[in-house]
Amino acid sequence: MWKEFRLFMLRGNVLELAVAVVLGAAFGRVVTSLVEDVLMPPIGLALGGVDFKNLYVDLSRAGHATLADAQAAGAPTLRYGMFINTIVNFLIIAFTIFLIIRSINRMFPPAVTAAPLTRDCPYCLSPVPLGARRCAHCTSELEGAAPHPLDPPVRPAK
Repeated sequence: MWKEFRLFMLRGNVLELAVAVVLGAAFGRVVTSLVEDVLMPPIGLALGGVDFKNLYVDLSRAGHATLADAQAAGAPTLRYGMFINTIVNFLIIAFTIFLIIRSINRMFPPAVTAAPLTRDCPYCLSPVPLGARRCAHCTSELEGAAPHPLDPPVRPAK
């Protein structure tokens, strides 16, 4: 059982998924720090010195002066400033993932699909080769088949 578990864990997809989760979590922390520590302070300063972390609505209407006071008192609060930070985090992460996927898609051109080698018989819907004159399944004569090289040439009607 241990050997089977080890093979499962070392299989490519599981290992790649584990690495992706760890990198995703680290990337999320970097973006959170970017938003909270770098982007939002200048935006708050431009909006008149607003600190987005402390934007809230006190649902108890007790008139707490700060978010910390309201939380210490156990008052219910709507922390819409944190929600704004989270939305900015999400937008940055989504845009970054978009750019990464876009660049990966440019590196790998789409696969070229081959022309179909068969068509469906209109009578029995079985697949038949494109050049077939009769269906091998129902023996119906098929329209639009390529002429056989031994057939006499078709003469135009007068």
